[in-house]
Amino acid sequence: MGRAGCRLPALAALFYGVLAALVLLGVRDVMFLYEENRCSMTYMYEYPEYLKIKLPKKTARRYPAYELYLYGEGNYAEENKNLLLTGIPVLFLPGNAGSYKQVRSLGSIALRKAEDVDFKYHFNFFSVNFNEELVALYGGSLQRQTKFVHECIKVILKLYRDQEFAPSSVAIVGHSMGGLVARALLTLKNFKPELINLLITQATPHIAPVMPLDRYLTAVNNHWILKAQDLRNLTTLSVAGGFRDYQVRSGLAFLPRLSQHDSALSVVSSAVPRAWASTDHLSIVWCKELILATIRAFFDLIDENTRQITEDPKKRMSVLNHHFVRHPAKMFEENPEAFTNLTGAFMWITVKGTKWTYSVYNVVMLKLLDYPSLSHIVIQVPPAAGNKYTLGCEFFKEDSRTVQLPVTHLFSFGLSSSKILLNSTGLLYNVQLQHFNQIYQAFKISIDSHCQSLKERKPSVYRLHIPWSYEDSITVAKVPSLAEISAKLHISQPHNDSSLPELIIYSSPDCQYEVILKTSVLQVLGQIVRFHAGAFPVYIVSNILLTYGGQLSTLRSTGQCSDFSLELVRAAKPYKVEPLISIVVFLQGFNWFREIWESLSLPEVDAAVLSSQDAWFPLVSLILFLFGTGIAYWSGVFFSTSLRLFSSLWLTLIRPTELQKDKLITPRRLCGMISLTLVVKLHVTVKAEQNMHNRDSGHSKETSQNSSTHTVKAQSSVDSIPEATQSPSNSKTFAEAVNSLKMHITILNLFTWIVLLNLPSLIYWLKNLRYNVRLDPDPCRSTAIILVCILEILMNSSTSEVKSSKLLKIAAKVPLPLSVAMLAFGRMHLYRVPHFVTFSLLLHVLCCFV
Repeated sequence: MGRAGCRLPALAALFYGVLAALVLLGVRDVMFLYEENRCSMTYMYEYPEYLKIKLPKKTARRYPAYELYLYGEGNYAEENKNLLLTGIPVLFLPGNAGSYKQVRSLGSIALRKAEDVDFKYHFNFFSVNFNEELVALYGGSLQRQTKFVHECIKVILKLYRDQEFAPSSVAIVGHSMGGLVARALLTLKNFKPELINLLITQATPHIAPVMPLDRYLTAVNNHWILKAQDLRNLTTLSVAGGFRDYQVRSGLAFLPRLSQHDSALSVVSSAVPRAWASTDHLSIVWCKELILATIRAFFDLIDENTRQITEDPKKRMSVLNHHFVRHPAKMFEENPEAFTNLTGAFMWITVKGTKWTYSVYNVVMLKLLDYPSLSHIVIQVPPAAGNKYTLGCEFFKEDSRTVQLPVTHLFSFGLSSSKILLNSTGLLYNVQLQHFNQIYQAFKISIDSHCQSLKERKPSVYRLHIPWSYEDSITVAKVPSLAEISAKLHISQPHNDSSLPELIIYSSPDCQYEVILKTSVLQVLGQIVRFHAGAFPVYIVSNILLTYGGQLSTLRSTGQCSDFSLELVRAAKPYKVEPLISIVVFLQGFNWFREIWESLSLPEVDAAVLSSQDAWFPLVSLILFLFGTGIAYWSGVFFSTSLRLFSSLWLTLIRPTELQKDKLITPRRLCGMISLTLVVKLHVTVKAEQNMHNRDSGHSKETSQNSSTHTVKAQSSVDSIPEATQSPSNSKTFAEAVNSLKMHITILNLFTWIVLLNLPSLIYWLKNLRYNVRLDPDPCRSTAIILVCILEILMNSSTSEVKSSKLLKIAAKVPLPLSVAMLAFGRMHLYRVPHFVTFSLLLHVLCCFV
């Protein structure tokens, strides 16, 4: 029995260690394994200046922490000090903990562009100082910031009131949560939608908050969808950062479609023409290539008649598509001509072959009508030497250069591969990736190029094209070389889309390309973490709650409280939770069940929403539950070990000569410190009593020479106490102390996770304490008051008080349905989790009295 008992915890520790290691590997893939930063830094040619705009007294008094600034440099800044503005207003909104000075990249490049056109048109860039508030952590600040921005827009428009070309609206650029603040303007009752006609957001989580910590952060999207018709005249561009941005995954930045004539465009920075770079969450603000595309778009949006941004929604979308989707390497033309007349001296050359090279000081002009059987021209333009270009040109049929490559199965674990060999005779090949359409699929594509001759060749370009969203990525590699490409998605393929992702190879002639595709296990784990890291707390707390219920059940049946780790192995099983949720999700597919559900005023099931968006989610939910079990196990080990260390330190410093007979609990302590102090002192008392009994045992062995004795080895664990050396009364008291300690550790573990979920609001409150003593609205005030009272009672209680309770059976059964409800309603709404835990602990409190 001893060996078997030791083997089970060891196997459990190994199993949960593997699960925790898989989570860490996924986290590593998300946070460290991404492409290098290919963005250039933007620089100011003159010293940046920020002119503070005076706000109405009422506004300044209501929002003392917020300010409005106008950006300027050099002479431009001096000229604008009197605020006689004649440009086009653009308002920049910083994100979570962002600075108003982040506007300088946009403002400086816009100023240089205005100088290039002799200030025929120019922009005035304003920026809001939100005091670097943590708006992503506390939704209440989102409401306050939104109202302040509304006041700022009115102040900005008043500055142009007496100008000849006075604007009637303001363009907004919002970074991260700043973009969400801009969208939240439309939720204000007295806001006029015509005050903004263009919104550009950078790495903004439009679909859902990264961490849905309170209900205020989830209200904007619902209003955005309900008011779709009112937003038809608002043109919105959302730019995501790609895989380098691990703070806001790009899938959250894709705007929901509002109508068939959609006025919203979503792109990933790696797909933006002439940028082709993934950006992290901060560099998206200063990435030169991306800022240049934004400023070019701004200038092309100007209406020559009004000298403001055009009021035509179709032209706005045309300009944004030109610069962010399909840039044809030429200036934007509102009505491009299909044919142009040739003027000047030129020489016509008839090409009879399908492939050729030609060196010339001017661009070769081809008459396509002479080649009716050909549909495309591919022109490769190497870097120019002076004004001379060497063009590699070719005609070909698309079908002859298109091949299909089936991707490996998700569960092949990289043990199998798909290969294809391309003997290049042309300049372009299109490899279609079959069955690549889900977010959990992740592959490593290796492209090995070999060339027949050793002459210098131009680099090959590999483009991973996703047809249903603008999230392409570009890789440039030397020839010959071995290049590796990560293939994974930001959003799954829509149900009504049958197109195939493509690996487009811009190749070198006379070279051989071998394409090898394998499933990447590490990147699959990274995708799971990337898409569901925000739901991990729900799965962890659910496992701890199941363990807590198991301990109550064991206490009721045996009179002893089991150890947290052992009870987690026994009670935290996915088959107790996941099937029930799957049944509810299945029944929600029937109208009669949905009608009954809605008649009971029950909230929407998060699992149903996630399952409708992702066919793999039931399986992924099982994996997430196991990951949560592993994290809960090791968090319990860490928590228990930490308490053991604290108690050992306490015992070493205090060195009690005898057991304390007075009460362990003193209500004079602060509530936050009380719980930890009580558990540590309880642990100290148990350990001190154990040490004293060990000393007594050793002393009795020396004095009792004629009696038979047992050798009892003292262990550090509270589960291995030498009861043979104790009197019956002391043994019973000591056992009660051990049971109480185990229960208190689990309760404190639950309480710690609840504190972590509410910690962002506390951090926000501490940071803004000098402006406002009270957090209003406070999303966790009532829950905190209840939990503090519950904790005070439970930390003063013992298991002996609970054993005889009539409610213990109910208290032991309730954590299971609460865990089911937590996973059903809390995965997309983390702020609901404390309510389920509070209810379970409240029943425990009642057991102390009834």
